[in-house]
Amino acid sequence: MTSNQRVVVIGGGLAGLRLAARLTGAAAVTVLGEEPHAPYNRVLLAEVLAGRYAPEVTALPAPGPALRRGVRAVRIDRTDRTVLCDDGTVAEYDTLVLATGSNAVLPPLRGLFEPEGRELPDGVHAFRTMDDCLALSAAVRPGVRAVVIGGGLLGVSAARALAARGAVVVLAQQGERLMERQLDAGASALLATHLTDLGVEIHTECRVRGLEIQPLQGSRSGGPGAAPAAAPRPGASAGPRKVTGVQLADGYRLEADLVVLACGVRPRTGLAKAAGLDVRTGIVVDDHLRTSDPRIHAIGDCAEHAGQVYGLAGAALEQADALAAVLTGTPAPYTGTRALTRLTLGGAENGSLDLAAFGETTPRPGDDVVRLADATRGTYRKVVVRDDRLVGGVLLGELSTVGALARTWEGDESPHDLFHLLTDDGGH
Repeated sequence: MTSNQRVVVIGGGLAGLRLAARLTGAAAVTVLGEEPHAPYNRVLLAEVLAGRYAPEVTALPAPGPALRRGVRAVRIDRTDRTVLCDDGTVAEYDTLVLATGSNAVLPPLRGLFEPEGRELPDGVHAFRTMDDCLALSAAVRPGVRAVVIGGGLLGVSAARALAARGAVVVLAQQGERLMERQLDAGASALLATHLTDLGVEIHTECRVRGLEIQPLQGSRSGGPGAAPAAAPRPGASAGPRKVTGVQLADGYRLEADLVVLACGVRPRTGLAKAAGLDVRTGIVVDDHLRTSDPRIHAIGDCAEHAGQVYGLAGAALEQADALAAVLTGTPAPYTGTRALTRLTLGGAENGSLDLAAFGETTPRPGDDVVRLADATRGTYRKVVVRDDRLVGGVLLGELSTVGALARTWEGDESPHDLFHLLTDDGGH
């Protein structure tokens, strides 16, 4: 690759900007960023919602002139090697990189949308972007009744942040426990206790059927004496609507002034599909992060490698670095990311909780499991060992040993003194 090679990156998030930084001086890079905000770290949005960070604290390193903010790519022409943007401009490329990320999943709830409409009712918020975060933050006040739908990493973070702002929070999780993908039953129970102590009401194995919606007062009327409003056209919006409650499948009703949809994310693959690229759950890439078109690559939340879509910041950064090596002529096969999830819930002023999870936290038959739990201190540690290799673990409440455990796991080393690794001095 030479400095006049044109690399167009669609996506101004963590993966796209990391790649652009790695290619500085090696290529002519253009990054198309759909959001108008300065680039930010999504991982910190819950801290903004909780009021602990100002939005500017989440800013990523300034990308310079390579980034075009507020520009959305609408079509890829693989024959002409161009990208058409929503402002009418065209970006020409020699290499195209899709770093389009993911969208919040909006569940098929009754009342969420009107027929053929896509406007969320007043009080209903997704929690994925800075705009989502700022809108939700503006709506929160002490005593407001908030229902968070979804008990994964995002839902737990949102519930904790809303409680910190004084909201009366109910968390509704369809699965058996909180953060099922990362935590085992013991760690999840400890997390539930932490949230309950902060005033969050938790419902697990709880399916939400729909939302109770009512028209906003005055939205269809011009006031006393005004002529009746005309009936809406078929398919047209009936006017502003506001959420008032959440209906559960068992018939129970939750009062709600705010509803947060934290039901997971889905890779953004629309551009790739329309361009005829191979798409399954994500955009399929090989060990050099190439799509089915060798001039187009994909990285981050939108990419699927060896059947895996990671959706984690660590994997996005590793893929960006691996692709930079490919494009600058020093490739090493990308073989996947060994992801470690690490999270701090809350601040010291009202009790924080640290957690980390890596690898396989659910043992198979024949695996060895070591657990250390301290109910008084609220700590929990568990590791899974298979064939004398550390394959996964969960730590909650105290993470002083996570570094030593992660190094053993990532290096496929034999854990010679597992108890020592699990104790407070294990990394020293």
